[in-house]
Amino acid sequence: MTVPITVALLGGGTVGSQVARLLLEQQADLAARVGAPLELVGVAVRDASRPREGVPATLLTDDPGALAARGSDIVVELMGGIEPARSLILQAMAAGSSIVTANKALLAVDGATLHQAAAEHGVDLYFEASVAGAIPLLRPLRESLAGDHVTRVLGIVNGTTNFILSKMEEEGADYADVLAQAQALGYAEADPTADVAGLDAAAKAAILAELAFHTRVTSEDVFCEGITEVTSEDIQAARDMGFVIKLLAVAERTSDGTGVIVRVHPAMVPREHPLASVRDAFNAVFIEAQSAGEMMFYGRGAGGAPTASAVLGDVVAVARNHLAGGRGPRASTYADLTVRGIEEAQTRYYVNLDVTDRPGVLATVAQAFSDNGVSIQVVRQDGHGDDAGLVVRTHLASDGALRRTVDGLRGLDVVKRVVGVMRVEGEAGA
Repeated sequence: MTVPITVALLGGGTVGSQVARLLLEQQADLAARVGAPLELVGVAVRDASRPREGVPATLLTDDPGALAARGSDIVVELMGGIEPARSLILQAMAAGSSIVTANKALLAVDGATLHQAAAEHGVDLYFEASVAGAIPLLRPLRESLAGDHVTRVLGIVNGTTNFILSKMEEEGADYADVLAQAQALGYAEADPTADVAGLDAAAKAAILAELAFHTRVTSEDVFCEGITEVTSEDIQAARDMGFVIKLLAVAERTSDGTGVIVRVHPAMVPREHPLASVRDAFNAVFIEAQSAGEMMFYGRGAGGAPTASAVLGDVVAVARNHLAGGRGPRASTYADLTVRGIEEAQTRYYVNLDVTDRPGVLATVAQAFSDNGVSIQVVRQDGHGDDAGLVVRTHLASDGALRRTVDGLRGLDVVKRVVGVMRVEGEAGA
């Protein structure tokens, strides 16, 4: 009889409970796919006295340390956060366990420590579920595209913010009203800061950038700007110009190939771009590679069942490695590119201004752009109530030059107010 591959589960919340259920319900199918039975030996939860549907009470424990140190073949960490998750993972690795985790925050802050420990102890570290839920994305990046040269990753990786921005566009509602709707529907937490401030997307962007560019990237390296300042006026202006607004994670090589820039911020995307049609809580990531060209990965980016699907895919992969006596891909940071600041990124801006209604205003505004080496692509006169208005869209320029331009506009006596500023992504040549 084939010896079972033992699996211990740290965390029995929304995702953990789904993983436990699937491990128990699909035992026969999983055994056939792996080549050996997968045996769930324990589930660490906060309160072991509270029943979990579909999980035998005998498997529940409130001692995650003991379960991590047990030496199971595979330990699945779904607790989230930095500690005690990091310590438990390191403890499990030291006991000879391979790790499957969905912990994007930990990987983005201290993935180097986890990868180093995995190498030292000869175990696997898989984390497909840490970015974009059920979408197969990380494995294609680190395996399928291993022979290619990725130049850019552009994606919607947070379902909460995509839901909010989609509803703002569809209903013409203000941010605060749609946020309340998202919270009522369970798309947003009571404290939505991690999502709406872009922090969740920044952690995912760091993981994507590290895999795509073979360079160590942490969440601290990511420029991060959330959606809290996006207004209904911005949404309307985008619609008038044939754009939609999305919170994007962007990771790209610098033009000279020696650096990488990683950023998260709202951006206007042309309606004809594939990302523009991604609605509600769905995720999508657009990858540009030298040989493969352009490709997009799309699907459900969050939720118990979709994320559990990605976790189980990793469990099967690690279990197969265990049977074969091999190991999965190691961390690849050989390129060691310099992580550059957003001021060096080549971007385009949309700028919406309230200006005085008198001759020469347009020339004065245009000069402010010219003084910083920024070329104007489109300018439209558009009144705001009783005020005169100008909407400007620029050609490509460094983000630093564009921000200096906006700062200069705020100091002009002909500019009453800078109504809105947003980057533009996805245009041809952008």
